[in-house]
Amino acid sequence: MISDFKGKTAVLTGAGSGFGLECARIGARLGMNLVLADVQQDALDKAAAEMTAAGAQVLAFRLDVSKAAEVEALGAAVLARFGAPHFVFNNAGVGAGGLIWENTLKDWEWVIGVNLMGVAHGVRVFTPMMLEAAKKDPAWQGHIVNTASMAGLLNAPNMGIYNVSKHAVVSMSETLYQDLALVTDQISASVLCPFFVPTGISQSQRNRPDELPAARPTKSQLIGQAMSDKAVGSGKVTAADVAQKVFDAIAANQFYIYSHPKAIGSVQTRLEDILQARNPTNPFAHKPEIGEELKKALREEA
Repeated sequence: MISDFKGKTAVLTGAGSGFGLECARIGARLGMNLVLADVQQDALDKAAAEMTAAGAQVLAFRLDVSKAAEVEALGAAVLARFGAPHFVFNNAGVGAGGLIWENTLKDWEWVIGVNLMGVAHGVRVFTPMMLEAAKKDPAWQGHIVNTASMAGLLNAPNMGIYNVSKHAVVSMSETLYQDLALVTDQISASVLCPFFVPTGISQSQRNRPDELPAARPTKSQLIGQAMSDKAVGSGKVTAADVAQKVFDAIAANQFYIYSHPKAIGSVQTRLEDILQARNPTNPFAHKPEIGEELKKALREEA
């Protein structure tokens, strides 16, 4: 149970917008040292200026989390400035949709690189530092939060590449939690599984690297983008609400963090499908009009 955040250091990837930015704002209010990392320089600069003005000690670091060497350089910079971080928020993520066979190799490399390998790099770079700090000080405590998604617990159609990446993050996080419990009582982990919350995730293409260019979008990808924009934009739970849930979960050592607890009913249905070896339930069973709209749009001749 962690109750005192003042003077502790937090590393946040994706800190320029969405959950990362809102967690940084809470961290600043709590008197934490903040390591802000983001791929978008202008958003990073703006966040760093805001947190500095709020009185926080800030280290701003531009990086692409999919690049191992860049995350390793971040780790070295954090260690030099603040020592081992007490909290790591592996939060950076990108969205992509469309029928799963229509995603290009570059789509897979981009989404898996950021959503999965970005978290993997954060875990492998920072966990050893945290364990070393815990070994030296029996009172030292730390916590790692990996951002997955409800898409890591469900498999909505027409967003397969995103589902795959987020399922892997849930698996990594559950394993991290169990592995940490084997070796220490001082560090734990959580996985954040938000549903549709207004963040910048649906405009991820703005930061897609030049070396992994997008092909011309297919019909299914355009439909997926439009549905994502609508769902994310109409979300009633804010990124600030979710950030507060994250800090509450850290304080309570709660592993699963949900923005929309009512969505768990769909997860239960999926798990019952698995237990009973029955074919996957229609994910739109509770809102059939959405499923019919998607099916009609996909089957219409271009």
